[in-house]
Amino acid sequence: MTAVAAALLCFVLLVPAEAGTSAARPARRPPVALTASPAHVTLRGSARTTVRLANVGASAVVVDVTRAGFALDLRGRPEVVAHANARAASGWLTLRPRRLALRPGQSGVLTVASRLPLRAEPGDHDALVLMTTRPFRATGVAVRMRIGVVVVVRAPGKIVRRVEPRALRIRRATAIRRVLELLLANRGNVTETLGKGQVVVSLTQRGKPVATLVAAPRELRPRTSGVLPLVYRGSARGQAAAHVRVVVGGRAALRTFRIRL
Repeated sequence: MTAVAAALLCFVLLVPAEAGTSAARPARRPPVALTASPAHVTLRGSARTTVRLANVGASAVVVDVTRAGFALDLRGRPEVVAHANARAASGWLTLRPRRLALRPGQSGVLTVASRLPLRAEPGDHDALVLMTTRPFRATGVAVRMRIGVVVVVRAPGKIVRRVEPRALRIRRATAIRRVLELLLANRGNVTETLGKGQVVVSLTQRGKPVATLVAAPRELRPRTSGVLPLVYRGSARGQAAAHVRVVVGGRAALRTFRIRL
């Protein structure tokens, strides 16, 4: 996801080290470690692709494969969501196989196929393929791992790209640091990857430039909103104007907010 939306989601239950373990002992492979490549796939319409799973841990595992919904919260953190919505693609996916047994060092291939329903809304639809490990055989200690691959299914039709600045508020982090929290809304129907320099806030006081703040990269899923933090460390205080510029698809959305630094 950018670094967020395309990132591999990973949830691991770790086992504490044994008492008396020497710090000088060479690192051993973890008991359970699973990788998936690629971590983010895009399917155009009804299509299929493959994901390679590799057991890089020290134990044999069984991998159960399921579907789930995917979302980003206001801060851009990925979430697994159970409920379906109008833009969810989880119900469009077929996964084969649904279970794999992998010995240490062994790899397997998962096929992910999409089948669009009739009158699918044009644009991007999200889903998550979850892979959860369990012990190959019953053992005294069960270490489980879950990873997820983000799947975007793009339905054909008119593509709409529109990101709008909606609100701006100031959070006083310290006596000398202010955090401007900019709320953006993706009114389009595709995921927007906002790279460095696409979201810029220029601060002025009495018409004179104070500072130019550039937002970090961020992803916005279709029909969702997100908060982008911009840090101001200058000494100016009092009333100011924040001129927001968001460039998407070669077009700029402009808006000015009155704030107090």
